[in-house]
Amino acid sequence: MADTDTVYVEYVFNVNPLQPACDILIAELGEEGFESFVENEDGVLAYIQKEDWDPDVLQKISILSNTDFEFSHSKREIQQENWNANWERHFEPISVDDTCVVRAPFHDKVDVEYDIVIMPKMSFGTGHHETTHMMLAYILANDMQEKAVLDMGSGTGVLAILAAMKGAKSVDAIDIDHWCFLNAKENVDRNGCSHIQVFEGDVALIGEKKYDLILANINRNILLSDIPSYAGALRPGGQLFLSGFFEEDLPLVNERASLSGLEYRSNREKNNWVAAHYAISDVSIRK
Repeated sequence: MADTDTVYVEYVFNVNPLQPACDILIAELGEEGFESFVENEDGVLAYIQKEDWDPDVLQKISILSNTDFEFSHSKREIQQENWNANWERHFEPISVDDTCVVRAPFHDKVDVEYDIVIMPKMSFGTGHHETTHMMLAYILANDMQEKAVLDMGSGTGVLAILAAMKGAKSVDAIDIDHWCFLNAKENVDRNGCSHIQVFEGDVALIGEKKYDLILANINRNILLSDIPSYAGALRPGGQLFLSGFFEEDLPLVNERASLSGLEYRSNREKNNWVAAHYAISDVSIRK
């Protein structure tokens, strides 16, 4: 934990269009030592301790050279206490279907059925992004009681935490990113969800395990590659919820799911982002 004398460098990026450029920008900055991010309607605020900062760091960020997007940025130095104030001012609690609130530890507790406390640090998944919000809504709308659940690409662990709060008997959370792995473990402990197991790795970690329900909020290409593995890890009657892709990608994802023995059930849309629901088909069970 940095002390109050720590100096941070704050970058304010304006991005057009916002996605997927913001997600890629955050991922690339995270690899270069940036430790906190705030997304807003104009782009991204990114923070790095000055002692870890390279003045030429942006030359290493390849997305900034992509001509499909427009970027502008400014930067300044701020003290730790001002960084805390900035971060807290921009990070607002979010409500999903009036029954679930995702908030930071410094926010007041809200009287809702599912109160989730998340300190996201560098991890994806505060609920603010459309994909996370839709996946939370799917969890709220579906039965988790006594289910074995996998949260693939778990980020902060927020989806796993809600599944556990809704009665899942066992929950595995997997993310390939080391920072996400550490952050999810912290958030799992913070929310008292001792039966969530957090793992660092990719889809290969599933092995021979079987689940009643799999959640995967990643990106289109990884989903298309891993859908057969998800289908193979579902028990009879199992369900798969996917997000991290755009509306125009839904037919491609549906096709891949169908070839893997999954039936399309429904989808949600938010600002051109999509979350979709699939289930093991009767045909695949008979086989």
